[in-house]
Amino acid sequence: MVLLAPFIDLLFPPACVACDRVLPAPAAFCTDCEALTLELPTVHCTRCGEPGRYFHRLCPRCTRGLPEFVRAFAPFEHEGALARAIHRFKYEERADLAGPLATLLAQRSRAFLRDAPRLVCPLPLHRSRYRERRYDQASLLAVALARQTSRTLVDGWLTRVRATERQVGLTDEQREANVRGAFEASPDARGHRVLLIDDVLTTGATAREATRSLLRAGAHQVQVLTLARARRQLAH
Repeated sequence: MVLLAPFIDLLFPPACVACDRVLPAPAAFCTDCEALTLELPTVHCTRCGEPGRYFHRLCPRCTRGLPEFVRAFAPFEHEGALARAIHRFKYEERADLAGPLATLLAQRSRAFLRDAPRLVCPLPLHRSRYRERRYDQASLLAVALARQTSRTLVDGWLTRVRATERQVGLTDEQREANVRGAFEASPDARGHRVLLIDDVLTTGATAREATRSLLRAGAHQVQVLTLARARRQLAH
């Protein structure tokens, strides 16, 4: 296989995940797209990762009601080239981007992953959305991340049992109502620390509801890791 590597690189050269420009060496982005990525600021809510400087280091949303997950992290803001790459991954039938994006996630989340759970659980699509999209991007991302960080995938511990509307354009309250009761967790989660994986965290409504299901099933603790964090601040 090592001998074949140069020929594989010729047939399938590394390319930018945002624009498909061929790269001289394996990387996520070309230099132009790399310049259009925004890393999550080091100053952010310690619970949900919302960018900004807050009293007691908690954003207004977490101050009004702490999420059930212990902490959430994303290495990037949902802007620029990364937002473009995620859109391609989710909506343009680019399941092949799971590997490069998982590599990027693992590399840029090293500090978070040092103390993160060893069991990786994707935040699943409902079966109707799966039929429409033909693959589950969070599951593909979780599979690749688990492999690259020597973790254990527990796909199947969480099921989306109710179809929901798309969250885009909904208020915080509507988002909470939209996903209420949408998940069911396996009793296999009992006593375990779980790392919940998705592509983007916005208000955290979906991650909160998924966490509640895992905790009701007996999970000891849930942490959340996503590629990107969308800014969605509440007024103080």
